[in-house]
Amino acid sequence: MKKRLFLFFITTAMILTSCETLNKLASGMVTEQDAIDAVREALMIGSNYGSSLLGQKGAFSKETLVTAIFPPEFQKVASTLQQLGLSKEVDRFTHTLGSCAEKTASQSAPVFIHGIKKMNISDAIGIVKNGGNAATDFLRRTIGDTLRRAIAPNMQAALDEYKIARQWDELVQPAKVFLGNKVNLDISNLMAGLVCNMMFNKIEEKERAIRASVQARETPLLQKVFGYDWSRNGTGMK
Repeated sequence: MKKRLFLFFITTAMILTSCETLNKLASGMVTEQDAIDAVREALMIGSNYGSSLLGQKGAFSKETLVTAIFPPEFQKVASTLQQLGLSKEVDRFTHTLGSCAEKTASQSAPVFIHGIKKMNISDAIGIVKNGGNAATDFLRRTIGDTLRRAIAPNMQAALDEYKIARQWDELVQPAKVFLGNKVNLDISNLMAGLVCNMMFNKIEEKERAIRASVQARETPLLQKVFGYDWSRNGTGMK
C-alpha cells in the first residue's frame, strides 16, 4: 500500500512539473538565465560592432586624440609646435597614433567577448528591465578596468610597431625649451583607455538599438527578452 502511494505521489509530481514547464513555455516566461544569456549576447554583439567600426581608417580623429587623451601639457606643446611651424609633424604624429588605435580596436573584440563570457551578471532581470544602456553600464562598472588592462599589450605592440616613442620624442623636442620636463605621458596606458572608452560607447549604441528596434534583435533570444513588455508584465509572465 505504501509503495503504491509513493508511486502515486511521484507520478503526480512529475505530471505537475511537466505541466508547469509547458505552461511556462507557452506563456513566454523570461527566466533569469534567459536574461543573463541575452545581456551577454547583446554585449558581445556590441563588442563586434565596436571593433569593426573603430578598426576602420580615420575612426580616431586628431581632435579626439588630442582632446580626449592628452593632458593640458600636451595641448600646450601642440599649440607651441603649431606656432613654431611644425603643424605637419603634429599631424603626422596624430595620424600614426590613430593608426595604432585602429589596429588595437580591430583586435579588441575577442578580449571584450572573453571578459563578457566570464562576467558574473547579477540581477540580470533588473538590467534588462532598467532599459537604456544598463547592460553597458554594468559592464563598465564590473570589468571596465580589467578590459582596459587586457587590451594594453595590444596597444603597446601597435605603438612599438609604429615607433611612436621615437616620434613622440622628436615631436616634443622643439617645445622642451618652453615646457622643460613637465610632459611625461604613459602613452600606452592612455591610448588603451581611449580605445576601451570608445568601445564602450559603441557597445552602448548597439544596446540602445537592440532595445529600441525589432530589426536589431538578431536572434530569437534577443527577441524574446528585449521584446518583452516589462512595463506591463514586470514578473516575467505574460
